[in-house]
Amino acid sequence: MIVTDTRRPSSQELLALKGKTLRVTDLLAMFGERARNFHNVPVIERALQEAGLDTHPSFTTCGLATRMLVIAHNIGPAGEEEADEEVQPGILPQQSFKIGDIPSARGGVFSVKSTAPLHTATYTMRQKNYSQIPVIDGMAEIKGVITWSSIAARYEKGEVPTLANAMVQDSIPMAEVHHDLFSRLPELRQYGYLLVRDNNGIFVGIITGDDITGQFHTLALPFFLVGEIESRLRLCLGPKLTGDPVRALKGPNHSGDFSKLMFGEYIKLLSGDQQNAGLRACADTNWASLGWGVDRTQFVAQLDRVRIIRNQIAHFDEEPLSPHEIDELREFSGLLKQLL
Repeated sequence: MIVTDTRRPSSQELLALKGKTLRVTDLLAMFGERARNFHNVPVIERALQEAGLDTHPSFTTCGLATRMLVIAHNIGPAGEEEADEEVQPGILPQQSFKIGDIPSARGGVFSVKSTAPLHTATYTMRQKNYSQIPVIDGMAEIKGVITWSSIAARYEKGEVPTLANAMVQDSIPMAEVHHDLFSRLPELRQYGYLLVRDNNGIFVGIITGDDITGQFHTLALPFFLVGEIESRLRLCLGPKLTGDPVRALKGPNHSGDFSKLMFGEYIKLLSGDQQNAGLRACADTNWASLGWGVDRTQFVAQLDRVRIIRNQIAHFDEEPLSPHEIDELREFSGLLKQLL
C-alpha cells in the first residue's frame, strides 16, 4: 500500500514525539501502515526530516518491536545548543543493543568441517586461544561444537576422542544479528559463547564473555566519565552559584537551583566571551566568586569541549569516542577533583 498525504500525521503530531520512545509498529501506524516497504519507507523518512526529526536506531533497519528514541535530525555544530537542551544533566538516554552491535558477532568465525580430524580442531583452538570451535559444513550447516570440556569428557569415560564423538550436538547456543543482546546474556553466561548467524542463515561470528566485557567497557566508560564530570561540576559550582547567579541567567522567577541547569548553561555562567553584555558581566562576577586561580579562558574552552563530547554520547553518535576524547574527559574530571 502506498502512503498518501491523507494518512500522514501533521508536523505538530510528529514534533510531539521528540524525546520520546516508540516502536517501529507505532510509527508505521501513524501513517496507516502495518509493515515497511519500498513505498512507505521513503515517505515516512521524508516526513520525519521535514519535521527536523530522526530515530535511533533508524526505523528503516531495526526490528519492528525495537524501541526507538526520536531525536533531532542532523545534530551538528549549529544545533549543539539545542542538543544540550534535549537531555537534562545527569540523564542520558538508554540505548537498546543488538547481537550485531558486538564487533565479534560479524567478525568471522573459524570452523572445521565434519570430515576433519580432531587434531585440526585442537590446533586451531590452541593457535587462536579459543575454548571452542564450531563444526560447520558449507556456510550454514552446523554439525556441532568442539570444546575442551567435551574432549575431556571422552577421556573421563575411557574413550579415545574423535571429532565425531567429542563434538557437542545438542543445545548449541546460537543467535542472529538482529536479536536483542540483553535477552541472550543468560544463555551466553551458561555456555560461555554464542554462535551468530546473519539474517541469511550464514554464520558470521561468535560472541564470548570477553567480548561482552570489552564492549561494555568501551560503551560504559564515556557515560561514566560524563556522569562523574557533571557530578563534580555541581559540587564545584553549585555552592557558589546557586540562587541569584542562576536567576540572572534564567530569569527572576526561576528557583535558582543550580542542579536544574542544562550543561550549556554552565558555560554561560562562566564565559567572558558571549554576546549578551549583561550575562557577560554576571559571568565575570561568578568567576571571581569561585576564586580558583586557574586560567578562565582555558577552563571554559575545555568545559565547552566536554559539552560537545557529551552531546555525541547523549545523541548516539555512531562513531565511538576516540582515545583522545576519552583522555579529554578524564583530564577534565581530574581537574575538577583537584578544584574540589
